[in-house]
Amino acid sequence: MQRQRYRAGKHWDSCKWNQGCPQCGGKTPEPTKAYARLKGGPLAPDIEGLVRFTEVPGGVWVKVEVCGLPPYCPGKGDRLPIGPHGFHIHEKGVCQAGDPEDPFLAAGSHWNPCNQPHGNHAGDFPVLFSNDGVAMMSFFTNKFRVSAIIGRSVIIHQSPDDYRTQPAGNSGKRLACGVIRAGE
Repeated sequence: MQRQRYRAGKHWDSCKWNQGCPQCGGKTPEPTKAYARLKGGPLAPDIEGLVRFTEVPGGVWVKVEVCGLPPYCPGKGDRLPIGPHGFHIHEKGVCQAGDPEDPFLAAGSHWNPCNQPHGNHAGDFPVLFSNDGVAMMSFFTNKFRVSAIIGRSVIIHQSPDDYRTQPAGNSGKRLACGVIRAGE
């Protein structure tokens, strides 16, 4: 079955989704693609990666490619596990490492524009599972538009997100960061 494509201005739903298009009021078109280049900080300097965001009908397709992730290490006692890795959009597009023991704090908290409980907010992504330090995944989300995330950051955390603990899922220290920019 072939998917029907809608042109902005022809259908109300499409026009509503593409509010920045010239046919919908003459505004400058909003970006429909963005990317973040991930770079590891002092706790995991070998991490490199790319996250791509592409608007598609009804939401955003996210594609992730990362290498250099640390090997899995189960948690023990009060020590959190290393991997699989929590993965989120954070409020600010600031990726200076800062404190080498607790890097990337300047990126702020998880991006949560609708003040939803953790596990349900727009900045929550699936955890990253790695194989020999490499992780690849793609997923669909309808919780934001590309234009809403430009200038924010993507963070890879040390531990898995439990999707329950408020406000941030107890996913541990921040290992890598990338600023989200318009374009491919």
